[in-house]
Amino acid sequence: MNYDSILSERVKELRPSGIRRFFDILEEMKDAISLGVGEPDFVTPWHIRDAGIYSLEKGFTKYTSNAGMAGLRRDIASYLERRFDLKYDFATQMIVTVGGSEAIDMTMRALLNPGDEVIIPVPSFVCYAPLAQMTGAKAVLAETRVEDEFKLTPELLKSCLTPKTKLVVVPFPNNPTGGIMEKADYEALAEVLRGTGVMLLSDEIYAELTYGQHHFSPANLPELYDRTVVVNGFSKSHAMTGWRMGYVCGPAPIIKQMLKLHQFGIMSAPTTSQYAAIEAMQNGDRDIEKMRDEYDGRRRYLVEGLRRIGLPCHEPRGAFYVFPDIRGTGLSSDEFCERFLMEEKVAVISGAAFGPGGEGFVRCCYATSMKDIAEALTRLDNFLTNLKKKQGRGEA
Repeated sequence: MNYDSILSERVKELRPSGIRRFFDILEEMKDAISLGVGEPDFVTPWHIRDAGIYSLEKGFTKYTSNAGMAGLRRDIASYLERRFDLKYDFATQMIVTVGGSEAIDMTMRALLNPGDEVIIPVPSFVCYAPLAQMTGAKAVLAETRVEDEFKLTPELLKSCLTPKTKLVVVPFPNNPTGGIMEKADYEALAEVLRGTGVMLLSDEIYAELTYGQHHFSPANLPELYDRTVVVNGFSKSHAMTGWRMGYVCGPAPIIKQMLKLHQFGIMSAPTTSQYAAIEAMQNGDRDIEKMRDEYDGRRRYLVEGLRRIGLPCHEPRGAFYVFPDIRGTGLSSDEFCERFLMEEKVAVISGAAFGPGGEGFVRCCYATSMKDIAEALTRLDNFLTNLKKKQGRGEA
């Protein structure tokens, strides 16, 4: 059987994620530290887990409404208004999804036709370009700069716009840079988009993890509300990664079409997870504050430590990543990560995995213990010291 001739050409053209490639090596190492996986180190709060367990004990194991349980959607609508001043009708403007990833995929498939263009700021999470390509659309990578705090500036957006542009991804707070966008930034983008039919896909999965300022969504602007699809979920805010719970909100005509994709491809999000999510929405605000305060302490400690040992690092104001500049070492991002892992047994992720703008940087995730962060900094200092000695002898 010639499987090469059978497989989809679009699937074969996709490059595998560059994030996971070090982890097979890491699993074989003893005393290794990972600052690589972008997952909360907190366990889902007990009262949320208990709600899921109780739903199983009561036998609540059947399908729910395709769009998600009405009670959960009401609670999400209340949460969004309470936390972010975002107003959505639970009945016509919202779908509960299997994680934020399904919501991103459905948004692109509902909006894009072959030949359309999608502007994707990079560095950013690895899924956007492949999902756009699977629709037959073209991914246009907009390289953000550390000098601009990795924001999507109006000048950069304008330089990427063409008559074929259908969608702009706005992935803020950003993975991997920790960059954010504020009200003035979105107002500037709104001016660029005025008079166009371009839509925004706002990936707000890290909305609860901002430091020193409140998260602002493009949908908070009246001039952008009708052209924005908001994707969010429970994974980062409530430490519920394995529950696979997300949601998407947006204009009713778009959500109506997305619901068809969800019906045919998924049916409904996991019932047990939906009961747990109801508890998270109703009683989880204090959990969010506790985890965010802990992340903030780690963030400040790690940034200070990186700067102290000689790696420049812009101030990450969202998510749980820092994105230090390693260009001064003379190594590429991939070389830096490979050598750091093999020589000091610490895993960080190459910035190049997140798009062209990431070369010369590495992603360090501080969703791990302060003890591991302190030890990782010690090993990094040792790695840089030894690297300079080797380079001085012409060995590196």
